[in-house]
Amino acid sequence: MKIKAILFDSGRVLNHPRTGNWFIPPNFNNIVNVKNIKISNYILILKAIKKASKYLDEQKIVLTEEEEFKHFLQFYKIIAEEPIGINLTEQQIFEIAKDTVYNDRKFLFPNEVFQIIPKLSENYKLGIVSDTWPSLERVFRNAGLRRYFSSFVMSSKLGVNKPNKLMFTTALEELKIKPEEAIFIDDNEKNVEGAKVLGIEGILMSKQMYSRANENIFSIRNLNEIEAILKDA
Repeated sequence: MKIKAILFDSGRVLNHPRTGNWFIPPNFNNIVNVKNIKISNYILILKAIKKASKYLDEQKIVLTEEEEFKHFLQFYKIIAEEPIGINLTEQQIFEIAKDTVYNDRKFLFPNEVFQIIPKLSENYKLGIVSDTWPSLERVFRNAGLRRYFSSFVMSSKLGVNKPNKLMFTTALEELKIKPEEAIFIDDNEKNVEGAKVLGIEGILMSKQMYSRANENIFSIRNLNEIEAILKDA
């Protein structure tokens, strides 16, 4: 059956954290007033982030950027209480949370995204199915990319949740297509497998040409390889 739509995960498929970590915003160093943070401090910060992430996992539905900011404010308060070697004031915690939620520069979009997404939208319906937070849609809108996606389905929690069946079926309904008429691209193999269970062709974004665990999952190394796959679909 002919492919009519392409569903994308967002993180590490269409964009990346500018700092290399989703929870360290672009202005972090400036806000904490430390010109050169020691590697040892970053290691401690990463450990604190892992601990604080449990708080995010426990939260219920998060629908607005205001709610997102509220949760990240508590998130960084938890981090500040950990022995990270940096003393953070309440104002600094506030500014870090604000930078995390409201700074569009927190995400880096490769140049190829701005070239390929508009081109693909000419022949295919495009959708986002991603485990992320509400501010992502604003970032896409301000980057000039939101208009190319006819469906934008995000998980309603801040924790690390893989896209579930409801998210996929919602996207399919909004695009008015059958599962076999879509492909889903993600950097997480389990998410790709989950899409395949529903009848959606899954493609793994990976440096490996084929999945080491599942030979039935095809991989692409970058977005430039999508068109070649679609020609054979």
